Amino acid sequence: MIDLGVSKLALIAVVALVVIGPERLPKVARMAGNLMGRAQRYMSEVKSEVNRQVELDELKKMQEAATSAMKDVQSSVNQVESSLSEVGQNLNNTDTGSNTSSSSSYGDYDDFADNGGYSVREPKSNLRQGRDSWGVKKSAMPQWYKRSAGVKTRVQSGAARVKRFRRSGSQQRPPKSFF
Repeated sequence: MIDLGVSKLALIAVVALVVIGPERLPKVARMAGNLMGRAQRYMSEVKSEVNRQVELDELKKMQEAATSAMKDVQSSVNQVESSLSEVGQNLNNTDTGSNTSSSSSYGDYDDFADNGGYSVREPKSNLRQGRDSWGVKKSAMPQWYKRSAGVKTRVQSGAARVKRFRRSGSQQRPPKSFF
């Protein structure tokens, strides 16, 4: 970039004062400052865009490496499965010759068939929600308990609540004198 020292900036300011004049110099300085700010913002946007492109390229390279590693793992898993199936067939062949009843009872058993004693719960799709649902209309708390515990059972507007708890006109006290 351009190397500007204090002496060069002072020379530029003196020349600008002479050429432009003292009455238009503040407007020109303000305009120059705005233009410099726009240029800096533009440069920062360009830098950030370049950085994003570089990061995107790196992410694509990482994704390609991950997919190739996943393909390698998948092929090794397929090889292991094929070798296990061959070993299982060899064991079944040798086991059927010695004892057929024990092999059939163990061969049909699946370790994960009972899900470890846990059942999968299907979500209920016909459940109603909102004001019309049974759980909202018929709450689980009995009315006698609500009355004894002071739970609100009716909705009341602010004006109705003020009217309910305000004293009647005959019971109101006259305003006390300040003196």
